[in-house]
Amino acid sequence: MASGLIVGINAMGHLGWVKFKCRVCAKVLIVSKDQIYHCPKCKDRNESYFCESDFKRLHGKCPFCKTELKPLL
Repeated sequence: MASGLIVGINAMGHLGWVKFKCRVCAKVLIVSKDQIYHCPKCKDRNESYFCESDFKRLHGKCPFCKTELKPLL
């Protein structure tokens, strides 16, 4: 057994902490690379994150509660 090696989700460079999935098209979104939009009301309930193309397709409105989508950062 090697000691001192960090493996799995604790390893440096692992994207598990900064990845989201688009609710409509299931595209993997990375926080630092992609523009991510979320619904302030539905974010905690059903993880409603959306990519930029679906934001345009939905005209900036959440498909679940019809509120305005906000950028994540």
